[in-house]
Amino acid sequence: MRLQRFLSQAGVASRRKAEEFILKGEICVNDVAVRELGFKVDPEVDRVLFQGRPLHLKEKFLYYLLHKPAGVLVTKRDPEGRKTVYDLIRPLDLSMNSVGRLDQDSEGLLLFTNDGDLAHRFTHPSFEVQKVYHVWVDRLLPSAAVKALEKGIEMEGVTTSPARVRPLRTGPGLWYSIQIHEGKKRQVRRMLEWAGLKVKRLIRVKMGPLELGELPPGKWRSLSPREISVLRRAVKLSE
Repeated sequence: MRLQRFLSQAGVASRRKAEEFILKGEICVNDVAVRELGFKVDPEVDRVLFQGRPLHLKEKFLYYLLHKPAGVLVTKRDPEGRKTVYDLIRPLDLSMNSVGRLDQDSEGLLLFTNDGDLAHRFTHPSFEVQKVYHVWVDRLLPSAAVKALEKGIEMEGVTTSPARVRPLRTGPGLWYSIQIHEGKKRQVRRMLEWAGLKVKRLIRVKMGPLELGELPPGKWRSLSPREISVLRRAVKLSE
């Protein structure tokens, strides 16, 4: 198999990122640095090392869905000792990476996997994976602001892609459904702050074909075979 595919299936990185490692000479095959993108390896025979560490193919790809509560960090380790999502999903392997992020105050759907190609495609803007957030705000969103958000607004010199904004009738207070496919840092919060609103609560309820459903906060589950199949098809990956 091609070296970059081997690296992806070994959980090192997506194939695109693996290509960068190869070009930098950070991958050795049988103790020789390889900088050729078309290089092929035999997993049964060749010894592959990344930054001096031997690599092995993962037995299988794993996929987990977590309902992240507010106040929990999306990081593997926190020097200040604050609770992280990895405290919630233990004893899962730390090689499992979160697909996208949620800031500390936000809640909702978070996907974990060791499938590097899927993680890359789900977060890359070119695949336009739609994400839906339910947001509780302090006051009514003006119709002019709704139209602006659905057209795209300028933030830090860059125009956002069109969002889909819909009022919700569920829950106390003023709730809106915001759908975007971008993943800029704190994007939904900043969009609503641009409109003069204060976000009281933000929950991601959908990411591509995946839905949070009735999973309680702080709990996680494995994806079903059908969910995995639909998930991979959504970003044009084989079964």
